[in-house]
Amino acid sequence: MKNVAIIGAGESGLGAALLAKQMGYGVFVTDLGQIKEERKAELIKAEIEFEEGRHSEERVLDADLIVKSPGIPYSTPLIRKAVDKGLAVIDELELAHHVSNGKIIAITGTNGKTTTTLLIYHLLKSAGLNVGLAGNVGHSWSGQLLQGDKDWWVIETSSFQIDGMQTFHPHIAILTNVTPDHLDRYEGQVEKYMKSKFRLFINQKANDFALFYKEDMISKSGIEEAKIRAKKHFISLNAENNPSAFMQGDELVAKVNQEEIRIPTKALPIAGKHNVINALFAMTAAKIAGLSQAQIEAGLQSFKNAPHRLEKVAEIEGVSYINDSKGTNVEATAYALESYNQGVIWIAGGVDKGNDYTPLVPLVSARVKALICLGKDNVKLQKAFAGVIGEIRETQNIKEAIIWSRQMAQKGDVVLLSPACASFDLFKNYEDRGDQFRAGVLDLKMKISA
Repeated sequence: MKNVAIIGAGESGLGAALLAKQMGYGVFVTDLGQIKEERKAELIKAEIEFEEGRHSEERVLDADLIVKSPGIPYSTPLIRKAVDKGLAVIDELELAHHVSNGKIIAITGTNGKTTTTLLIYHLLKSAGLNVGLAGNVGHSWSGQLLQGDKDWWVIETSSFQIDGMQTFHPHIAILTNVTPDHLDRYEGQVEKYMKSKFRLFINQKANDFALFYKEDMISKSGIEEAKIRAKKHFISLNAENNPSAFMQGDELVAKVNQEEIRIPTKALPIAGKHNVINALFAMTAAKIAGLSQAQIEAGLQSFKNAPHRLEKVAEIEGVSYINDSKGTNVEATAYALESYNQGVIWIAGGVDKGNDYTPLVPLVSARVKALICLGKDNVKLQKAFAGVIGEIRETQNIKEAIIWSRQMAQKGDVVLLSPACASFDLFKNYEDRGDQFRAGVLDLKMKISA
């Protein structure tokens, strides 16, 4: 019997452990932190050996295969030793790929990948296809495969997950864009981050499809370097240079295999030009998967976006409170700011990932009336916008940020939580940050209404 070591007992680690057990591997799970009680119970039920609070190096390096959490860098000493020893170190998605026979639509990109993923999944599911949702959103692919396979899988893939892929083969691969992000993981080099994203396309064949955003310059550079065998389709906001999908007047247009579909922009329930791009990606993928124009239009009209992405929490005293906690980098926050014309009370800050705030200055100057820095270290953020924004405050308490924002806002203004930073200084993750913001806003609304 071959043995597999699972490093990390989170959502993907547990799914990988249970699937590897089903595949006939001897399984050992190790986690430096404390494993959640409900996950321990599942491991015990499956008779899978585990440890917490440490990594038994000798035991891990004696395995035939290692499946690591995406959050663990390949630069970690234990992983480097495993690689130097010649062991295969893969991601949970790579393991699941060996079990599934379904066609894969894989989406990556710095921004827009979650909305695009959810939109494609919704279009296929609402059209009646046998489709599953996995990857960096929802439940682990491995865990879902325990209950059976699907004809189609729509999978959001981060660069960290792609780094752990070897044979993963998407029929449709989408790169929404590449902007500087996670540079702490990629030695401060955008090129290394870009190359990680482009590994998603290396196993595609000539009858597969690769979709790109035409105006994204870093993606363009990567396409020129990469050897992509799949049929390339380009998404654009205009019809110049004959892209596969584009916006023309008040219509969204997509062309696949000499067929053209046109859908009114008013059918799109999500705002902002970035969401037009996401919709064009989704329309193209859905058309490739065989959906009709009527099915795609109906699916677009019934779509609801995920929480924490330009989520309107409430309107209080004529002021809109928007939760964009998933905006964890400069480009994502730029998209958010572009969605509102003026009168923005901007709540930002957290763990800086090597951000350059310069691209935000014109937007902030034109639209932001006050900045509330929410984080433990706000020096860089304050320095970037000193002299650009009339009022800048800082706090480590999200409830205080909400109280201040009410004091600063006037009727017609927008209070926008779009941090441009990671969340791990004050919160568990971006969801926790968004949940606390939502709860604080709703509490404020209740108190005012009482």
